[in-house]
Amino acid sequence: MSDNYRQLLDATIQHLEGMKARGVRHVAVTPEALRALTLPARRAVVAGPKPQIQRPAFGTPAAGAPATAPKTISAPAAVPVAPSPSSILNPPSSSEKTAAFAALRERALACVKCPNLAASRKNVVFGVGNIDSPLMFVGEAPGADEDEQGEPFVGAAGQLLTKIIGAAGLSRADVYIANILKCRPDTPGQTSGNRKPTPAEMETCIPYLHEQIDLIRPKVIVALGATAVEGLLGKTIGITKLRGHWQTYRDTPLMPTYHPAYLLRNQAMAEKRRVWEDMLAVMEKLGMPISEKQRNYFLKG
Repeated sequence: MSDNYRQLLDATIQHLEGMKARGVRHVAVTPEALRALTLPARRAVVAGPKPQIQRPAFGTPAAGAPATAPKTISAPAAVPVAPSPSSILNPPSSSEKTAAFAALRERALACVKCPNLAASRKNVVFGVGNIDSPLMFVGEAPGADEDEQGEPFVGAAGQLLTKIIGAAGLSRADVYIANILKCRPDTPGQTSGNRKPTPAEMETCIPYLHEQIDLIRPKVIVALGATAVEGLLGKTIGITKLRGHWQTYRDTPLMPTYHPAYLLRNQAMAEKRRVWEDMLAVMEKLGMPISEKQRNYFLKG
């Protein structure tokens, strides 16, 4: 292996390790790049015979000494050409992305990594919306209504989220909505209510969300509630301190805000305004138009 080839290989490995350190777990690779990786390294083609490089003689031969023929050095061997990191890391085409998303969904639907959750669930709640959307909402875990229908945010909190999205001039079909957990946390001995996912459950399930984010490549993520923030950022300092302050998740701007369920419990106009201010910041980050009417939502007259 030549030095140049080794340097390119080391640079590629270093780049991938850097992505891994930032939390990236999956890299989209085009079929062309995969085919290139299976081919033997190509050699650069040099037209014509190898040039001979004349090396000047140093010093003058002693009297009577036979003249020495000038030394020649052959041209260096051709360097193997490897696929560049940029070609390997090209984003997938629309059809490839759709196929990858479908395959990911099938894996999630068949998941039994948490036996207790797999045994108690009615449906895996994978996610819903536009996989090309620049805006992604991430919640905590499915509740009873979501478990029943297999879709996130369809209960009372989901209906409020739909209204918030609509107030921003969008629809559920324009964004993507997912959860930290794909299964409803089991509640043995309880006939109603929900429980917070455990750290172990979140750690087990979140690779599916990582893959969703890597495929969607949203420009902004909105984390709904403390558990979503904890699952994404590992921070447990409280949503009241984090909400409204931009964070970064896997190189993507992330806005923590209150879960819609909180607004159902606390319907004070001031709390609604705080969530709406977070949404205004998201709209500005995405370059969306904001009307005066939208800016004045939930302000006291």
